[in-house]
Amino acid sequence: MYISITPQKLAANYSQSAADFVEYLEKENQSLEEPEMEHFFNQYGDKIPASEVVREIDSNTDKLKKTEPKFYSITVSPSKYELGRLQNTSEDLKHYTRELMRDYVSCFNREINGRPVTVNDLKYYAKIEHQRTYKGTDIQVKENQPYATKILDLKNELRKIQTGELNVDTKKIEKQIEKLEASAPHQLDGKRIVQGMKKEGNQSHIHIIVSRKDASNSFSLSPGSKYKASEVVMNGKIVRRGFDRDAFYSKAEKTFDRSFGYKRNFVETYQSRKIFTKDPKLYFTSLLGLPASEKAIAFKLLREAGIPILSIPTNKVQLALKAIHKIKSGFELAIRSSSIGI
Repeated sequence: MYISITPQKLAANYSQSAADFVEYLEKENQSLEEPEMEHFFNQYGDKIPASEVVREIDSNTDKLKKTEPKFYSITVSPSKYELGRLQNTSEDLKHYTRELMRDYVSCFNREINGRPVTVNDLKYYAKIEHQRTYKGTDIQVKENQPYATKILDLKNELRKIQTGELNVDTKKIEKQIEKLEASAPHQLDGKRIVQGMKKEGNQSHIHIIVSRKDASNSFSLSPGSKYKASEVVMNGKIVRRGFDRDAFYSKAEKTFDRSFGYKRNFVETYQSRKIFTKDPKLYFTSLLGLPASEKAIAFKLLREAGIPILSIPTNKVQLALKAIHKIKSGFELAIRSSSIGI
């Protein structure tokens, strides 16, 4: 499970409205017929029009400055193993989203009129998508890049031949291009994987757009607050503030596991990701200390993520920082590209 929380982009090239983001989330529907389309939904409603989402988010911004985000985007990307536990992908992910937003609101250290905030205080809309494309940060694209560069150079030579700038046998160059295309390490349906190509398999994921303000347009609920959950004294009164992201991420995976009977491996947990970030040596020590069956699954997950696990030491004595640093960059890249279900 990979979850990201991103504030609305606010810069010269971006609108104050949610319209552009909502339009982006509608892109998948453009090539589908009505029965196959996925519509916006929230805690209690389905098939909510995109125009209503824009109107409701844009009008719920009382007292927010132009420099402050009006909404946050939450992206939830289950791994292929997690998706494999679902019986009806769309309906199960909708159910999970509604439970997830209960977890989300429970992680605010805030009160509204003397009571804890609840899911009914949120103004949010969500949408299920089933496709993903390869990005420049994906391991497959990065490892194919040297081949892409050579192919581009050869194609430039072909263009020069066509314009008369070079006098070289075109067939020889075309054969070189064909060889490079076939030699690239990452292929999909016989073609070299490039940026923008649709990913194979089940790529279902969730996009959530949640207003910065509560449903009454009176209170700010910011998951991006620089303050962690805490209490401060303001004007002689104790004020609760902040959002506990750690608690949210942990609750999100526990809710999924409970809802769908998923048995989460060590390397799939948010806790293991935290350990890796803070203490890579402890991470790999913990990994090597897993029971044999769990360790085998963990190594399989890491291998599928493209992490060079062959360099992971086989015992604690060999667990040197040099080896850890060697694979750290690959591990972090796998997490960012959602190649591994963390």
